[in-house]
Amino acid sequence: MSTAVSLSRRRLLQTGGALLIGFVAGPLHRHARAQDAAATVAVDPNAFLRIDADGLVSVLLSHCEMGQGIWTALPMLIAEELECDWSAIRVAHAPVAPAYNHTGWGIQGTGGSSSVLSEFDRYRRVGAMARQLLLQAAAAHFGVAESTCRAKSGRVHAGSRSIGFGELAAAAAKLPAPTEVTLKPRSAWRLLGQPTARLDSPEKTDGTALFGIDAQVEGLSVALLARPPSFGATLKRVDDSAAKAVSGVHSVHRIGEAVAVVAAHFWAARQGRDALLLEWDESAGSELTSTELWQRYRELAGSAGATVVSEGDADAALSEPEGLLQADYEVPYLAHAAMEPLNCTVRIDDSGCDVWTGTQFQTLDQAAVAKLTGLPVAKVRIHTLFLGGGFGRRANPASDFIAQAVQVAQVAKRPVKLIWTREDDMRGGYYRPMFLHRLRARLDDVGQPAAFSDVIVGQSILRGTAFAAMVRDGIDHSSVEGVSDSPYLAAIPKRHVSMHSPELGVPVLWWRSVGHTHTAFAMECFIDEMAAKAGQDPLLYRRELLGQAKAERMLGVLDRVASEFGWDRALPEGRGKGLAVHHSFGSYVAQAAEVSVRGRRVQVHRVHCAIDCGIYINPLTIEAQVQSAIAFGLSAALHQALELREGRVAQSNFHDFPCLRMDEMPQVHVHLVDSGQPPGGVGEPATPTIAPAVANAVFHATGKRLRSLPLRA
Repeated sequence: MSTAVSLSRRRLLQTGGALLIGFVAGPLHRHARAQDAAATVAVDPNAFLRIDADGLVSVLLSHCEMGQGIWTALPMLIAEELECDWSAIRVAHAPVAPAYNHTGWGIQGTGGSSSVLSEFDRYRRVGAMARQLLLQAAAAHFGVAESTCRAKSGRVHAGSRSIGFGELAAAAAKLPAPTEVTLKPRSAWRLLGQPTARLDSPEKTDGTALFGIDAQVEGLSVALLARPPSFGATLKRVDDSAAKAVSGVHSVHRIGEAVAVVAAHFWAARQGRDALLLEWDESAGSELTSTELWQRYRELAGSAGATVVSEGDADAALSEPEGLLQADYEVPYLAHAAMEPLNCTVRIDDSGCDVWTGTQFQTLDQAAVAKLTGLPVAKVRIHTLFLGGGFGRRANPASDFIAQAVQVAQVAKRPVKLIWTREDDMRGGYYRPMFLHRLRARLDDVGQPAAFSDVIVGQSILRGTAFAAMVRDGIDHSSVEGVSDSPYLAAIPKRHVSMHSPELGVPVLWWRSVGHTHTAFAMECFIDEMAAKAGQDPLLYRRELLGQAKAERMLGVLDRVASEFGWDRALPEGRGKGLAVHHSFGSYVAQAAEVSVRGRRVQVHRVHCAIDCGIYINPLTIEAQVQSAIAFGLSAALHQALELREGRVAQSNFHDFPCLRMDEMPQVHVHLVDSGQPPGGVGEPATPTIAPAVANAVFHATGKRLRSLPLRA
C-alpha cells in the first residue's frame, strides 16, 4: 500500500484531464450529479472524487479525521463501488461550504459517532456514479456494448482488452450524469467489511502528518492568553511592562477579560505571560465549590424536576420506605484532555481570513470568524488539519479558541498561532457536566421491578448555544439519553424520569458519548442492585428484563459477551466479575470485566466487549476504537475528576488528572456481532459501559457498592 499524502484543495480542484464527481445533499435528502471540473468548482459540490489522468483517485472528506479512522473508512465506501486500485487512493479534508453539510445536521461537522452512518449511502453512490461513467467511456472507446464492460482494480475490461481509469477520465468527465445508480449488494463486496490498514498511519508514524499545531505561514507569531483564574472573574488592572521587556515578545493586548502576549515563539510568549502583573475581581464565582454544588444537587434531587418519562403512578408505588431500593449515583466534572493542545493559526490580509486548525464544527467556526472580521463568509477559509484528539472539545458552538485567535490576529496585525496549554484548557475551558441520579425502585414478589424513578440533576450542554432549540419543555435530551430510551423501562409498569438543569457559571460541553457517560453508569449499576436485592444472577436478571422489552440486539451483545467472557466459569480467588450493556449512537455494546481490589485501588485485568454496530466497514478500525473507548472510559472511571474550589479548578495537567497508565491497561477482547442492520456509530459507544462493568465487578469481588466516580474501593 502506498503512503497517503497530503492533498491540497487547490490540487484537487485542478481540472486538467480528470473525471470529477460531485453531489449535493440537503439535511434530509440527497441526489447525485456528475459534471465537468469547471462547473463543479463553480457550484462547490458537497463531496466529490477526482480521477487524474495518471489513475490517482482523490477523495475529499466532509468530516474531520481525529483518530477515529474515517480517513480510511469513507474512501473504502467509494472504492468498493468504484472498483479502483486501493493503493491509488489519496485523501484530503474538504473545504468549508454548505454543500459539505452533514446529511442530518444541516451544518458541516463531525461528532456523535455519525461519520460512517451519515455517509454510507452517499459516498457509495459517488463511487457507483464514477464507475458507470467510466464503463460508458470504455464502451465508446472499444466500440462495444456497455454491458460487456466491467471494472476491476482501476481498469475497465472488455473481453481481452482493458484500459486504465486514468486514460478514461477525460472522456468520462464529458458524459451526462446518470440519474440512477445501482449499488452492489453486500454479498458482492470485496473491500468493505475486510480488515484494512489505515491510510493515515504511515504519515502519522513518520511525523509528516500535519496537525493543527503544525501549521506554519510566513511571518507567524505565537500567542498565549492570560485568562481569568476563576469562573466569572473580571480583569481590574494590567501591568505589562515586564512582559514587554522579555526578549522575543512583540506586543501585549487586552482581549475581553484576558490578556494576549504575542511573541516570536512559544517560550517567549510563555515567559511574557508569566511576567504579567494582573489584578482580578473573583467575587462572581467564589461560591462555585464542589462540596457545596453536590449539596445543592442532592437537595434538588429531593423533588421531581421536569418530566421526561411518566407511566403509571410511580411516586405512589415508591412512597413507602419499607422494601424500597434507593441509591444516588454521582459523576464529577471532567476535562477532555486531548493529547494535542488547543490551537488555531490565523492570517488576515486583503484576500480575506485564513484559519488553520483541527476543528469538528467548520460551519459554525466559519460563521463566527465572519462575524468577528466583518468579512463575507466566502472570504473566510477554514483549513481543516488532522486533530490530535477531540472528544467533543473541538466541537464548540462558541468557537472559543478559534474566535480568540482571530481577535488576537486582528489587534496584533500579523499572522498568529494561538496556543492553549493543557493547563489553560483544564482550568479555563469547557467540561463534561457533573451529574447526580437519585434512583428508586420497588420489586415485586418475584424480584422484578414494579416501579422505578430517576431524578437526574445536571447542567444542560445545549442551553445558551446555537442548539438551544433542541431543549424542549425544559428538557435537554442529551442529559437524559440512555435513561429516557432505556429498554429496561419498557419492562417496568410504573416509571417516572425527571430532570433538573441548574444554571451555573461553569461552561459545559459534550464529552465522548455525551449523556451516556453518566446514564449508563447509573442505570447499569442500579440494575445490578436490583438483581442483588432479588437474589438473582445479574446476567439472568438482565436477560429477563430485556426479553420482556423484546430488545433483541441488546440481548445479542449480552449473550455474546457472556459466552466469550466465560460468565459461568470460576474466577481466581480475590477477583470479581461485572456486566454492563447499553445502546448509544445506533450501536449496542455489552462489556464484562474481571477485576481485583488491593486497598482502595481497583485493577482491571481483562475486558470482553461485544459490539453490534450494524453493517461494519473496517473491523480493524472498530477494534481500535473499542480499545480506545475502554482506555478513555477507564481513565475517568478510575482516576479523573475536576474539583472546584471557590470558582477555580484545582487540577491542571495529567499529574493530577491522570490518564490510564500502560501497566493499568487490561487485556481487551473485541467481538463483532453482525446484525446486518444499517451502520451505527463506533467511536463512542464502548465508553459508557466500562465504568458500570467495573463497578459491578468490584461489588462481586468485595460486596461493596461504589456509586460515585472515580471508583475508590
